[in-house]
Amino acid sequence: MTLRPQHEKPVYVRLRETIADAILAGQYGDGDPLPSVRAFAADQSANPLTVAKAYQGFQDEGLITVKRGVGLFVAPGARARLRDSERKRFIDEEWPVIRDRMKRLGIDARSLLEREKA
Repeated sequence: MTLRPQHEKPVYVRLRETIADAILAGQYGDGDPLPSVRAFAADQSANPLTVAKAYQGFQDEGLITVKRGVGLFVAPGARARLRDSERKRFIDEEWPVIRDRMKRLGIDARSLLEREKA
């Protein structure tokens, strides 16, 4: 048995995931303003420099835009690009692990789908 640490990922990665999840869920649409670095840091109880690092990653990927003196905004097409990259990551990285665990535990995918319908 392997115990997993409570937080396997660095804080800035968890912050990125929080922002990405909000965009994917439609909380922030294309062109919508994002919380300022300070506001998001306060909301997440995080260091503003760590939040800035998370936002910078999205900016480098073209998922957010910065309007000097105005704020941060979700870039056009960001939701679709995030969805595509998350699907690819799930299929390439997460699904093989889940599939292998299901096999070890004797869980049949068909029975899981039938449970969903009930």
